Amino acid sequence: MSEYLILIYEDEKSYAEAGEAILGEVMAAHDRFTDQVTELGGKIVHGSALQPTSTATSVRSDVVTDGPFAETKEALGGFYLIEARDLDHALAIGKLCPARFGGVEVRPVMEFPDE
Repeated sequence: MSEYLILIYEDEKSYAEAGEAILGEVMAAHDRFTDQVTELGGKIVHGSALQPTSTATSVRSDVVTDGPFAETKEALGGFYLIEARDLDHALAIGKLCPARFGGVEVRPVMEFPDE
C-alpha cells in the first residue's frame, strides 16, 4: 500500500460563524469518514486539524512574518495521512472526506528508494 495525504482546504470564516450544531455535524461526519476508510480497505495512519491561519508564522529565507504566506479564501485546515492501494483507491477515499466549506486535495507521499 502507498501513502497519500488528504489535505482539507476550507473557508475558515464559515467555521468561525458556524454554530455548535454545525460543528457537531462536521465532527460526526469525520467520525463516519474514519469508519468508511476502513470499510473501503484503506487505513488512516494519522490525521489532525490545524489551528486557524491567524496563528501561522511564515518563513521565507531568513524573513519571518506573522500569518500565512498567501491570503486565500480557503486555507489548509487539516489532513489525513492514509494508506491506499493506488491513486484511484485514494481518490475514492478522498471523495468521502468531509469538507463542508471547501474541498480536499489528494496527493501521493513521495517514496525514496533505500540508500
